[in-house]
Amino acid sequence: MCRMKPSIRLRQLSRNTGLPDPPGGACLWHAPSCLYVATRLAMPFYPSYRRLSLSYRAVIAALLLGSSCAQADFAIPGFELVHTVPVGSDLQTSDLRAPGEVWRELFDGARERIDIEQFYVADHAGSVMDKVLESLTAAGQRGVKIRFLLEEKGLKLSDPQTLERLRAIPNLTLRVLPYAKLTGSGIIHAKFLVVDGRQAFIGSQNFDWRSLEHIHETGLRIDQPIIVGQTQAIFDQDWLALAAITEGKPVPVPRPINSALPDGNYLIASPQRYNPPGVVDSQAELPRLLAQAKSEVRVQLLDYAPLSYGPDKTRPYYAVIDNAIRSAAARGVSIKLMVSDWNTGMPEVAYLKSLALVPNVQVRIVTLPMAAQGFIPYARVIHSKTMEIDDQVAWVGTSNWLGGYLDNSRNLEVVMHDGAMAKRIGQLHEQLWDGPYANPIDINRDYPEPHPGQP
Repeated sequence: MCRMKPSIRLRQLSRNTGLPDPPGGACLWHAPSCLYVATRLAMPFYPSYRRLSLSYRAVIAALLLGSSCAQADFAIPGFELVHTVPVGSDLQTSDLRAPGEVWRELFDGARERIDIEQFYVADHAGSVMDKVLESLTAAGQRGVKIRFLLEEKGLKLSDPQTLERLRAIPNLTLRVLPYAKLTGSGIIHAKFLVVDGRQAFIGSQNFDWRSLEHIHETGLRIDQPIIVGQTQAIFDQDWLALAAITEGKPVPVPRPINSALPDGNYLIASPQRYNPPGVVDSQAELPRLLAQAKSEVRVQLLDYAPLSYGPDKTRPYYAVIDNAIRSAAARGVSIKLMVSDWNTGMPEVAYLKSLALVPNVQVRIVTLPMAAQGFIPYARVIHSKTMEIDDQVAWVGTSNWLGGYLDNSRNLEVVMHDGAMAKRIGQLHEQLWDGPYANPIDINRDYPEPHPGQP
C-alpha cells in the first residue's frame, strides 16, 4: 500500500484554480468519508473549495483529518486511476480505488446535473451497484437533474427491474438511442458520466453490478477541464441526435475543425463523423500512436480480431489495427497482447494464432477463477481496454479492438503522455501477464467455443 505523504509543489498549478496540485503519480489519501467531512470543515470557503481539482481536495482531506482516515489512490493532475479487482482473485491493487466508491462520491457531491451514457444497465440485490443506485436516487431527490442515455440494443441485455428503478428516480429522464440509425450498424458502447460539467468518469465499466465486483475493469475519474468539457459535448451531441431521430429530422453533424496533432493528455472518440469539434478520431489516433512506439507495447482487451460485423452475420475483414500492430512488430517493437478467454471462439482465435506467429508478438489468454458463490453469467473475465507504450504513453478506453468499435460505434478513450500513469497501467498489465491466470496462446490447440452465459 502506498504510504507517500501528500505534498504540495508551488511550481505546479491547477489550470482551473491557480492552486497547486500534488505531484504527478502521487498516492493521495482520499476517501468519500474524508472528503465529506473535509467539505463540511471547508464550508466557510465552499465556493472556492468546489473549484478545486479532485487531487487537491484529497490533500485538503488529508491535512484536515490525517492520513489514517482514508485509503490511498493513484492520481496524476486531472486524472485518478480507478480499478475493479474481481472478488476472490489473487489480484491486489491497494493503491487504486474501486469504481463503486468513486461513482457514489460523484453522485453524492452532485449539485445541479448528472449525465450518464451507457450500453445497458443491470443491478443485483445487495450488490455495490445497489448502493450506487441509492446515491443516484438521493441526488434526484435533492433536485439534481439527471439525464440517462441508453443504447437500444442494450435493452435486451438490461435488467427490467433496474430499468424501472431508474425510471422511478425523481428528476431523472431516461432515453434510448438506436445508434445504428446514425452510422448504419454501430451502438453506444461507451461507458461514461459527467457531473455538474466539472468531473467525468470514462472507463470499461458498464453500469452493471458485475463490472463493480466480478470483472477486471479499468477507468478514470477526470477533472481536467478540457476533457470534461469535451465529454459533456459528446453526451449533448448524442442526446440531441436522439431528439432529431424522434422528430424525423436529420441528425446534426458537428463541423470539423483543422487542429494540430494532439499532444499531452487528451480525449479521443468514435465515430469521427459525430465527434464534437476538437475531439480526435480514435480510428486514426490508435495507428498513429502504435507507429511512434520504439520498444514495447502492452495491450489488455476483452477481445481482439481484424474482423468487423456485416449484414447477415458476415464478418468483413478490418485491417486498421492489425496492420498497425504488425508494422510495429516488424520494426522490432515488443508487442504483449492479452485477451480474455471469451476471445477463443472461431473465427477470432484463428487470427490471434496468426498474430502470435509474428516475430516480436506475444499473445496470452486470461481465464479468471469462478466466484466463491459459484457461476455468475457474463462475469469473471478481463474487460479492461488499456494500452501502455514505452513507459511513456497510457491509453484507457471503452473500445474492443475489432471493426465496428472505432469506426461505427460511440466509444471514448483517454490518451495520457505521462510516465507515472503509463508505468501504473503497465504494472496492471504485468500483474496479469506474469500471474497464474494468463497462458500463452497455443497455436496447435482447438479451443472450446466460449459460452459466458452458461456454466
